[in-house]
Amino acid sequence: MAGSHSHSHARDDDELNCGLGGGSDTDFNLRIVAIFVILIGSSAGALFPILARRSKWLHVPKSVFDFAKYFGSGVIIATAFIHLLEPGIEALKSPCLAEGWSEFPYAMAICLLSIFLIFIVELVAFRWGTAKLAHLGVSHDPHGHNLGSHAAHGPETSYQPSDVGFTKNESSSSDIESGSEHGHDHPFSDNATTQLIGVAILEFGVVLHSVLIGLTLAVDEAFKVLFVVILFHQTFEGLGIGSRLAYLQLPQKYNWVPLAAAITFGLTTPIGIAAGLGVRSTYNPGSTTASIVSGVMDSFSAGILVYTGLVELFAHEFLFNKDMMAASNGKLAYALGCMCLGCALMALLGKWA
Repeated sequence: MAGSHSHSHARDDDELNCGLGGGSDTDFNLRIVAIFVILIGSSAGALFPILARRSKWLHVPKSVFDFAKYFGSGVIIATAFIHLLEPGIEALKSPCLAEGWSEFPYAMAICLLSIFLIFIVELVAFRWGTAKLAHLGVSHDPHGHNLGSHAAHGPETSYQPSDVGFTKNESSSSDIESGSEHGHDHPFSDNATTQLIGVAILEFGVVLHSVLIGLTLAVDEAFKVLFVVILFHQTFEGLGIGSRLAYLQLPQKYNWVPLAAAITFGLTTPIGIAAGLGVRSTYNPGSTTASIVSGVMDSFSAGILVYTGLVELFAHEFLFNKDMMAASNGKLAYALGCMCLGCALMALLGKWA
């Protein structure tokens, strides 16, 4: 059995190029240009909502923010299933991998593990943050339910989301429109630590994914189609992340965090492309090691975005959001429409990338 396995594996190596042999070397100059074009696209997508919300002279209507926010939610959820979980399953089923890999659905298991890990991290962060505030003598509900006025899973009190819905403040939507400072009555109502953990989790999932996309783009043969698709992909994803970062409620000293997170997002795919071009003579995305690494990372990132998308975006922005539940049918339909549009466009891009 072992002998026949190694024999078939050796034959596979010849046919499948599971070893090092480099990626595609065509359109080299265009691939270099791609670094800068994607840098501009993804950075613009991520930075625009943050800068627009902070600037005094650029009056962006609230409906535009709402569009970007809900569109971005749809993008994030489609990314999880179509652009991460599916490629993760594919990579871990690669014929280059040892037989053991095909005996168990490892991609699904890694995604499941990731969902549980993120849930536990969030749970611990909430308990720790709440305990810390209780120690300071502040009664605090990390999900911003009006203190004592709702059951534990009752509606959220505010329409204004933090990055991934970690904590909501009690400001009204008129506060949001005027951009005024919030939460003077509950100075501790937002716990910066739990919010920062929230940003870190979403950012981590997306950044891993972006580096892998860059590496693949640098050495893939179908470069031109992939380039156009990934440019849209990263710009949409940037909008999704940026619109969540724009509504982070952080103390003054943490004001740089959303900008830093957006810039990091903008840089990751270009860094991946540059790294891919640097190692193009040896990096083969179909090799055994590359398949395992990208399969595991994609599946793990998928879990992060599935959790974020379903729990933080679906549940907290809609079901537990008092303003959204009391909103007019038109407003609710608009939000759902934006989300479905983001999801549909991102899922459609999965046809090419």
